[in-house]
Amino acid sequence: MTLSFGDYDIDVERRELRRAKTPVHVEPQVFDLLVYLVNNRDRVVSKDDLIASVWGGRIVSDSTLTSRINAVRNAVGDSGEDKKLIRTIARKGFRFIGAVHMQPGGNEPAHFINPPPNEIQEQSRLALPLPDRPAIAVLPFINMSGDSEQEYFSDGISEDIITALSKLRWFFVIARNSSFIYKGKAVHMKQVAEELGVGYVVEGSVRKAGDSVRITVQLNDVATGSHIWAERFDRSIADVFAVQDEITEAIVAAIEPQVYAAENFRAKRKSPDSMDAWDLVMRALSHYWRVTRQDNVVAQALLEKAIAIDPHYGQALGVLATSYMFTAHMGWADMATVAPIAERASLAAILADSEDPWAHHALGCVYLFTRRFDDSLAEFELALRLNPNFSLAQGYYGLALSYCGLWEEANMAARRALRLSPRDPFSAVYYGIAAYAYFVGRDYDEAIRLSRDGLRQRSDFVGAHRVLTSAAGMAGKTDIASAALQELRRAQPNISLAWIAGQMPIKLEADREHYLEGFRRAGLG
Repeated sequence: MTLSFGDYDIDVERRELRRAKTPVHVEPQVFDLLVYLVNNRDRVVSKDDLIASVWGGRIVSDSTLTSRINAVRNAVGDSGEDKKLIRTIARKGFRFIGAVHMQPGGNEPAHFINPPPNEIQEQSRLALPLPDRPAIAVLPFINMSGDSEQEYFSDGISEDIITALSKLRWFFVIARNSSFIYKGKAVHMKQVAEELGVGYVVEGSVRKAGDSVRITVQLNDVATGSHIWAERFDRSIADVFAVQDEITEAIVAAIEPQVYAAENFRAKRKSPDSMDAWDLVMRALSHYWRVTRQDNVVAQALLEKAIAIDPHYGQALGVLATSYMFTAHMGWADMATVAPIAERASLAAILADSEDPWAHHALGCVYLFTRRFDDSLAEFELALRLNPNFSLAQGYYGLALSYCGLWEEANMAARRALRLSPRDPFSAVYYGIAAYAYFVGRDYDEAIRLSRDGLRQRSDFVGAHRVLTSAAGMAGKTDIASAALQELRRAQPNISLAWIAGQMPIKLEADREHYLEGFRRAGLG
């Protein structure tokens, strides 16, 4: 794809900037910043947007950001007083205002285009910048058993490898939910790399027969199109956890041999005592990630069975507690009923395996919704130290920050969750968290936009409906507020001012009253 403005052309695939067909030298980060501004030219992009998308959520000083913006302006001849291409909007951010033509490639004619927001979002996905660490995606392993009932087994192998890699903070690992959108699809490695923003892709297959399993796996370097490492493992089912550790260790050694040698990597995982319990947890996770009310009910039943088999299975207890808290957050269950159950399960999970990030994430959720805010933040931070690539914990850390009134930090956390898992069923939740953060910051237009982004991902996500309703009410957009309230009532029939005041753990009274006032203006009684 080529983006053209004036006598400049941006060849996105070749990562080239040209003026009158002559290449213009720009640093890679400056190129990424230019592409992001052009692709998002329909709106003002904030400093937070740029840091999340171009710098991968890392802390960046104002002077660094200013120098990169100036470098972009110099590259496209926009460094004078007029600022005819890149405009600075005081206290808001930046916007590319030049007229852009897009040419898909080949000999097709160029055409003027102003894409709608969802199209812009799709374009920006194709230009996700690589982070400053080795970025890797593990695709769902192919089930070669000839039995569709064994899908959960191959998925479980993939998921465990993702989890093991994710605990290594020198890797940037795409979350399971984004990797798994390619399940059952024939896709080119380059497409996966562009859409997820990675340099390495792991793929493999699993054949389970009786008490034996064959696992094949290969690690691909997308830049060169070559296989860095490939192996086949023939083992008994009882040895499957050891095989997963071997695969993870081999991937680390292939990508980062120096780091591998320095850290003397060993997978830190307390395996369950029973393969039957592991089977049940993998089945439960396949339901949990579908993010529906009924699937959470099914997941909870499977997890209870796993715990009955192995009462000290930390991950089973942690996921069970997380599921209970999620159903309450969505308004599907009574918080007063499920919170004590979830707290017992999460504390038991930590007792069983203090290194399990699910356990600390679950306890963070319990503490958040029972208004123990400092304890909640501490648990989420511990979960992220144990697994820096845990997108779910990153997102809910943002939620806790937003409920504490720390809206700027909350927005950054939500955007890090979106970068870790850019194509995730939970991305609607992360958009909703970012939307609420902007609401707390009194930027109602951005709260409305992000709420709508979330609802485009999942139209049934009640959190985004709630923020959209209140933000539109506060913005005085009565038609939008009225329609949003109608959809909110459809998604959450029990919604009321009393429910919001009693169930949503908003720490500051001023923030709670601010949120309630938006609902009052929207017409909620």
